[in-house]
Amino acid sequence: MTTKPPAETPARARTSTATARGGRAAATRAAAVPGAAAAPGSVRKKAAAAGPKKPTKREAVDPDLLEQSLELITTSLEDDKAEDLVVINLAGRASFADKMVIATGLADRQIAAMAQHIERKLRDIGIKRVLVEGANGSDWVLLDTGDIVVHLFKPEARALYGLEKMWGAELDESNEDGVTRL
Repeated sequence: MTTKPPAETPARARTSTATARGGRAAATRAAAVPGAAAAPGSVRKKAAAAGPKKPTKREAVDPDLLEQSLELITTSLEDDKAEDLVVINLAGRASFADKMVIATGLADRQIAAMAQHIERKLRDIGIKRVLVEGANGSDWVLLDTGDIVVHLFKPEARALYGLEKMWGAELDESNEDGVTRL
């Protein structure tokens, strides 16, 4: 019994199955990304050529829950001996949050403990989804509650990033009441 090597199989048989598979996959990818049929390249390049998705609007937060959360966060930070505590009002200036809290801790362990305490206390009042970044021993810990963003810094990192300059009253004269030093 002799078998033909792959090079001797008819070209039509080889290309028809490959084309059928590739054609289906290409049609599926083109349907998944709007405007992808016109763009050359990979799926990622086609998505980039199609442009950004429509922005989503954040839901309005209950003002009482926002104030309760802010009070809880600032009280917790004061209890944990945070230094140079600042609250910046972002309402109307940023789409990602309504308030920003910035505080300084002297050591990695203090900053990590402050983040854990805030997360636990927010969970107790019903805010379950708190994203924490950098809590495992870094110079900067970020807590995102959705409506309030909390930045916990070591002194040198806080000076380096200068978030107060970026978001504070110095940015525009109309925001004199937007920064509260506690």
